Formats: sequence, structure tokens, C-alpha cells
Amino acid sequence: MLLTEMASPPGAKEMARLRERARAGRRGAFVALVASISLLATAQLIADRAATREQVLPQALLSLGVFAVAVPALALTQVVWGVRARMVRRREHELYAFVRSGRARPLTRLAVAAGWTVTLLLGWTVPRFFREAAWYTFADVLAWTVEVLSVVSVAAGVLFLLLWARDVAGAVTRALRSGGSPGDPWDPGLGTRPRKGAVLWTGAVVAVVALLGARAHLWEPATGTVYVLLAAALVCGVVTDE
Repeated sequence: MLLTEMASPPGAKEMARLRERARAGRRGAFVALVASISLLATAQLIADRAATREQVLPQALLSLGVFAVAVPALALTQVVWGVRARMVRRREHELYAFVRSGRARPLTRLAVAAGWTVTLLLGWTVPRFFREAAWYTFADVLAWTVEVLSVVSVAAGVLFLLLWARDVAGAVTRALRSGGSPGDPWDPGLGTRPRKGAVLWTGAVVAVVALLGARAHLWEPATGTVYVLLAAALVCGVVTDE
């Protein structure tokens, strides 16, 4: 009997479902990150180009609203992703006594941390736009809130670096003593990621980086180009089908 004609071993179908749920969680986390950064950068770019206080105010409110939604959305989607990824690793160890998933976890966590840093830095500039809109009292309250958040963020950053260093050391140790994976030939989804997904994610990342470059005044695109980049980031992120 051919290997492809043999019945799947116990747990193989469950393993495939768990991996698919983990991939869906990862997609959700990265879509939230791309949307948060691109919307914040775009709103602040338009606010920078406003000629009057009245034109600054809507973009300031939009920036504040996006930031207020982005922080819990990022936290929720990344917690869901993390829980599902741990379920995959735990089940892999139970079935095969080997964990195939999570090898890129240190790099992935570093990328996510960079996304959090960018999002927070963009959010911390929101009080300035309210000052430009002549909402001075509200801007002062936001500035105080930002100071508190900055202290919490620095503490979280230090904790992240410690945990990340532990993960890197653990990954290196496992790689040195690993004898290789026994494999999972019945897994229908392993190693078959469509090329389309990688292309779309690359497009989303390029659009976000371009928006951040414009926000940092590294280049000065036309307003129409800014909206095109925003649309490209959102469409590429949402349409991506891994």
C-alpha cells in the first residue's frame, strides 16, 4: 500500500486543524498591526498638511480613535495567536516527541515588538495635533497619559528583551541537540504556503514602510499617493490568503 493511501495516524487531522487555526491567528495579528500603523501614519500625515486648526482637528480625533482601538486590538489578536501557537507546539510534542513549529518564534517576536514600538511612538505624538487644533487642556491631559504609558512601555520593553533572550538561548540549544524531525507525511497543509500570500504580505510591508518614511519626512509624497499607499496596505493585508 502506498504511503498516500494509508490511513492518517491518530491526531494527524487534529494537528492539521490546529496548525490552520494558528495560521489564522497569525494572519489576524498581522492584519491588525498593518492596519493600525498605516491608519495612524496616514491620519497624522494629513494632519501635518492641514492649513487651519479646523482641518487639523478631524485628523487629530481620528488618530486618537485609531490609537485607542489599536492597542486593545493588537493585544487581543496577539494573545489569540500565542494561545493557538502553544496548542500546536504542545500537541506536536505529544504526538511526535518533537516540536516542528516555533523555530522562527524569536524573529517573529522581534518583528511584532518593532510593530508595537512604531504604533506607540505614533500614538505618543497625538497630543501635539490637539495643541495645533487649539484644544490645549485636552492636549495636556493626553500628554500626561502618554507619560504614564511611556513608563509602562519601557518596563514592558525590558521584560520583553529578557524573555526574548531566553527564547533565543532555548532555540539555539534545541537546534544543537536536535536529531531532526520524524516528519508528518499526512499533514496536508505543511510546507504548502501559496506564493500569493508571501507576495501580498510583502506589498503590505512595503506600503507601511513607505507611509512611515513619509511620516518621518524622509520623502514627501502627494496626498493622493498617501491614500494609494494606505489602500495598498489594507488591501494586501486583508486579501492575503495563506
